[in-house]
Amino acid sequence: MRFFLLLLASVLLLPAQFDEALAKKLNADDMGMRKYVMAFLKAGPTPPKDRAESQKVMGGHMANIQRMAKDGKLAIAGPFLDRGELRGIYIFNVESVAEAEALTKTDPAIQSGALVMELHPWYGSAALQEVNAIHEKIAKKNP
Repeated sequence: MRFFLLLLASVLLLPAQFDEALAKKLNADDMGMRKYVMAFLKAGPTPPKDRAESQKVMGGHMANIQRMAKDGKLAIAGPFLDRGELRGIYIFNVESVAEAEALTKTDPAIQSGALVMELHPWYGSAALQEVNAIHEKIAKKNP
């Protein structure tokens, strides 16, 4: 038992090994980082008129999120839970604000005016690109 605990402790204390192939695949710089575009989704000037319209707009919004994630263009997406003016965030896996802006125009919630987006260049861990693949493995339900 003592041997097993020493072996386990030694494995856990080993430094992580640099994976050159993974860094290249993720387009990581020497610090394991890369450029993204962060979007703040805000309440728009034209909220849905009723529950049916809201369900239609949000259904299209969710389908668009899933499509962008599947296409590798969206690393992270999620709502804020306080129902304030800021409704959610996206982290686009793109090089430019212009490319992110083109993607935002495909969102039914943006098209309807239910949401507006504020876009900013952002620098973060290249590993964020792996979140969607991991998420698929741990989610029992998909909205």
